[in-house]
Amino acid sequence: MSSLVHLSDQQLTIASTSNLFLRHRLKVVEDLWESVLQQECGQELVDLLNQLRSMCSPEGQATESPELSVSRVIEKLDLNEAIRASRAFALYFQLINIVEQHYEQRDQQLSRRATYSYPPGEIAPAPRKTLSPQGDGDSAILSSAAMEKEAQNGGLGADMLEKNWFQEAEAKQSKGTFHWLFPHLRQLNMPPQQIQRLIDNLDIRLVFTAHPTEIVRHTIRGKQQRLAKILQQLDQAEEEFRALGLSSSWEAEACVEQLTEEIRLWWRTDELHQFKPTVLDEVDYTLHYFQEVLFDAIPQLYQRLKHALKDSFKGLTPPSNNFCKFGSWVGSDRDGNPSVTPLVTWQTACYQRDLVLEKYVQSLRQLTNLLSLSLHWSDVLPDLLDSLEQDRSQMPEVYEQLAVRYRQEPYRLKLAYIQRRLENTRDRNRQISDGSNLHGQVIGNQDPTMYRSGIEFLAELRLIERNLKETGLSCRDLENLICQVEIYGFKLAELDMRQESTRHSDAMNEIAEYLQILPKSYNQMTEAERSLWLATELQTRRPLIPAELPFSEKVCETIETFRMLRQLQQEFGPQICRTYIISMSREASDILEVLLLAKEAGLYDPATGTSSIMVVPLFETVEDLKRSPIVMRSLFELPLYRACLAGGYNGLENGMVTSLQEVMLGYSDSNKDSGFLSSNWEIHKAQKILQKISEEYGVALRIFHGRGGSVGRGGGPAYEAILAQPGHSINGRIKITEQGEVLASKYSLPELALYNLEAVTTAVIQASLLQTGFDDIQPWNEIMEELATRSRSHYRALIYEQPDLVDFFHQVTPIEEISQLQISSRPARRGGKKDLASLRAIPWVFSWTQSRFLLPSWYGVGTALQEFLNEEPEENLKLLRYFYFKWPFFKMVISKAEMTLSKVDLQIAHHYVRELSRPEDRDRFEALYEQIAQEFHLTCDLVLRITGHQKLLDGDPVLQRSVQLRNGTIVPLGFLQVSLLKRLRHHGKQAASGVVHSRYSKGELLRGALLTINGIAAGMRNTG
Repeated sequence: MSSLVHLSDQQLTIASTSNLFLRHRLKVVEDLWESVLQQECGQELVDLLNQLRSMCSPEGQATESPELSVSRVIEKLDLNEAIRASRAFALYFQLINIVEQHYEQRDQQLSRRATYSYPPGEIAPAPRKTLSPQGDGDSAILSSAAMEKEAQNGGLGADMLEKNWFQEAEAKQSKGTFHWLFPHLRQLNMPPQQIQRLIDNLDIRLVFTAHPTEIVRHTIRGKQQRLAKILQQLDQAEEEFRALGLSSSWEAEACVEQLTEEIRLWWRTDELHQFKPTVLDEVDYTLHYFQEVLFDAIPQLYQRLKHALKDSFKGLTPPSNNFCKFGSWVGSDRDGNPSVTPLVTWQTACYQRDLVLEKYVQSLRQLTNLLSLSLHWSDVLPDLLDSLEQDRSQMPEVYEQLAVRYRQEPYRLKLAYIQRRLENTRDRNRQISDGSNLHGQVIGNQDPTMYRSGIEFLAELRLIERNLKETGLSCRDLENLICQVEIYGFKLAELDMRQESTRHSDAMNEIAEYLQILPKSYNQMTEAERSLWLATELQTRRPLIPAELPFSEKVCETIETFRMLRQLQQEFGPQICRTYIISMSREASDILEVLLLAKEAGLYDPATGTSSIMVVPLFETVEDLKRSPIVMRSLFELPLYRACLAGGYNGLENGMVTSLQEVMLGYSDSNKDSGFLSSNWEIHKAQKILQKISEEYGVALRIFHGRGGSVGRGGGPAYEAILAQPGHSINGRIKITEQGEVLASKYSLPELALYNLEAVTTAVIQASLLQTGFDDIQPWNEIMEELATRSRSHYRALIYEQPDLVDFFHQVTPIEEISQLQISSRPARRGGKKDLASLRAIPWVFSWTQSRFLLPSWYGVGTALQEFLNEEPEENLKLLRYFYFKWPFFKMVISKAEMTLSKVDLQIAHHYVRELSRPEDRDRFEALYEQIAQEFHLTCDLVLRITGHQKLLDGDPVLQRSVQLRNGTIVPLGFLQVSLLKRLRHHGKQAASGVVHSRYSKGELLRGALLTINGIAAGMRNTG
């Protein structure tokens, strides 16, 4: 073990950013992993794991004939041995994930140091001049007309582009940061006024969701964070003993001992969730990222932007502190989750407020220690003294307690009053958090010894800041606290409500039938009839819904949700929840129904046309995306709706308020419905036309991207994804969901969180100011339309027209077992049916990922590309290559497909097919597998031809390394999963027949299968 902490001279000279540093860290952790397993389980387990790994190549393939040997070895294992091996591999992947994440954070820190080593305004020199796929540089300002002419004349320049093929990865390294962006804008002579206008309106919103893709227990997340901190301490210890010319130190050895202890404790901890989490459990898990990382990270993000802007554009004013805000669906997304009740949403809001108030109290204690200024040595403005007099009259007990101690220290006395008000506010919040008075009238507090809102608290902090500035002082801790209050207020994150459209139409139908006010059933009315009746009702002042609710349970719950939302806004202010999202939006009436229900709850005033909520349609399927322009145009045609967007009829007439419409686009269901290529293209088109329609009506548009963690659900690198959006659709505004394992990968470590936030902000500014115009070239759009149509046709022929696909999916993937994971309060299916239509997109993608097909993320792409190439093989290949280098959208699509293809392993996928298919289904399933395999090989071949790479991911060596790091070890875990699934399903058949011949119970077998699901999810770094 001494080799782990005694480094050779060669290792001491390794640059920290090199791959050798990562390998060294991986070797340390892997040796500790083996050591712990040997201590806990004996050498036999270590030998078994090494034997299984040796049977697979480093690329992740089982060697030709020994593939049977891997299977044979695993089949001989008893259940306990198989479970121990599965747990060991799962632990291995979790450990290397921590190391890699730690390495990424360290790399970011060192990169920032290198960036700051250059004089202000200078860019770190790029290795070579490159032609960026984002269309940066001079090409960024070409007109779309010039580009279209170039494309039509065949002047594609593909030969010249090929010469710069492998320079692209080098150019990526410095992008995505403020210190790259602003010097770049200056070099392009971007008008400062244009930059200022954009920065003034910068609006970035990241929304955390509770979608069930987070497979890791909260307990295990805590252990991961402790290990990451120990790795940081080990780095510091090594740096110190190297600086002293030593080869080891007791501090480093102590760190290694701590790592060993943590891994042993982890090994004896259950990886599986012990119970189905409640919604409030999910709230707690999500708020953990705010508590541990984001609360303190946000002020640093603002400082980074401010300093980078000042270095390049001294005269420009930085954006407001709250240019980047957070939202949450956790506790408020009720679509398909009956556990999200009005009471749960109320408790969630109180929970969030309690957390943020407690954070503020902690900050005030630090400020009290810091601001020890005495009246003997520092002046104070009269307004601070006046406020102290007012505080004394309102809180005499604080004065009596502290006046003597702080009689010459006014700042400390003022902070004592502020802290007491905060604590009183927090205590009251805890008293009302049980929701006992929810059905009564909850009015925000009026007690002067408490704060009614974050605005009052902020005003007092600003008073202190103003006094300090007037006397020539500043305080960074106070500035950071002010920044945090401006962003988080007393709400922490804004809650977005979400519900499925038919819940509202069913409510309207039942209400109208009870009141007997319609000539026929509401659900039988045409869309025109519905919209007319809803618009008429929206303009009346009489109530439609009685105070007592004589309706069905579902309808009552829908109505109570709006009433609770009204009480939330009364207690917390409108900012706690201003967005109501309607999933499966298909018609204008879907939006008007929600507005009418809001009117009945007092959230919309028909007299003034004002609304305290924004109704947001979510267009999910391809058909809904195609209909979205018709829906939005019909809404914008209604004066009452446009008034609602403009803040009322007065705002509409006077143009005093910028009308803002938010529209959400769903990646998951459109992909499941239509395939990867078609989904991405339809979303791209929808953004363009929705932006155009909004401009026609003078409405600003904010697109809300419902991106999941996996590529099949819109996931992938955020920076490239934002740059690939139509430039006019951003205009400094974007809203994006963050969910599942993505939260842990992006926000569990401070530097990684900052890097992600900076990359998103940089991309929004870059995409808004450097609009390439490539999206507007009509011939290119026609080609993409053709490719998307062909891809959709081929995808749907397999998924929806192939009669064997549903059986294939249920037999050769662990979908049924995944449905039994206790990872979410929400069911895996809508309505409990076992057809593809009712299956949610997350378990759909999750299952294909486990069996290594990853089919939703690439199927249909190869056929579409091949059919296009068949028309003009040489010329069309040059054209596709040109698209890849010049058109951000096309580059993003191909890059995502390439990343997914690199994770596919058809050899192990075929093993799932052979071993898990019922004997009577094997022949037809083999035919299906061959169809999938042909498409896979075709897609790989064409992606490589378009990108010019010899191997997948050659253009992204960091990601390539990450995938290869896991491939050699994940294969035996797949064999283990198949073996355990076979045993579990065989047990189920025996149980159905009434005779069970098994040493193990169903629960034991299921536990083993679920452990392999955990392990493969960790190894793939992806679930759904």
